[in-house]
Amino acid sequence: MQKISRNVYAENSFRGCNPGFVVTSEGVVMIDTPQMPADAIWWRDEIAKQGPVRYLINTEPHGDHFAGNYFFEGTVVAHQGTREAILAASVEQFKERLKQSDPDSLPLVKNYSYRPPAITFSEQMTLYVGNHTFQLINLPGHTPYQIAVYIPEERVVFTSDNVFCRVQAWLHEALPHKWLDSLRRLEQLEADVLVPGHGSICDPSYIREMGAFIQDWIDAVSGAIGQGMSLEEAQEKISFLDRYPMEPGSEPMAQFVQYMNVARLYQVLKK
Repeated sequence: MQKISRNVYAENSFRGCNPGFVVTSEGVVMIDTPQMPADAIWWRDEIAKQGPVRYLINTEPHGDHFAGNYFFEGTVVAHQGTREAILAASVEQFKERLKQSDPDSLPLVKNYSYRPPAITFSEQMTLYVGNHTFQLINLPGHTPYQIAVYIPEERVVFTSDNVFCRVQAWLHEALPHKWLDSLRRLEQLEADVLVPGHGSICDPSYIREMGAFIQDWIDAVSGAIGQGMSLEEAQEKISFLDRYPMEPGSEPMAQFVQYMNVARLYQVLKK
């Protein structure tokens, strides 16, 4: 666990997203939760040392950001699209994945259920907790429902998966051109520290490198389409695995992620 400003903590060693929390004068506000049950329980115990959880903000509709909600108190807040994704998620599929990836954790999810948000928004929302302000901003990119969480008093922004810091990005539900727009909006926030959805904690100077990576993906797939390649041909030709590594634990999915990324961009850019 890293203390990244006076009252903000984040963790980037869990399998899945980088969760964090802010200690306010009226309790703790969490941003995302660990997806693995043992990690979630450890995280809950660490947070309890700082005070009760008042709010839990989910930044996007993928399970590695919300699967751990079950283990925490506090009112859940998210984009409306994330609520719909959580309501549609299958508990049985989650348990089946755990059987493959972490079978020892199955006793921890015996009575497991998903916790959808009780409060949602579509474009922007401001949450005031004690002496802190939380600006929740919909920034489409990695998915249509991505949100950034900006805490101006700490000069910290949680970018969710619009930023993968020097690890492979997943573009399987991406809106690539809106992603570039959202990165430009992130640059305009007065932040000193970024907590990316995945990878190392970084500063705003990384945003342009992230944008260049997304642009390179767009250019590669657009070029393949322009040359008349079929989807299958493009998937065999295009790979950025030499650019950044996969996150630890996800290495076996490397080629599959490249194929998914090409498929999504091929679908979006061919229109």
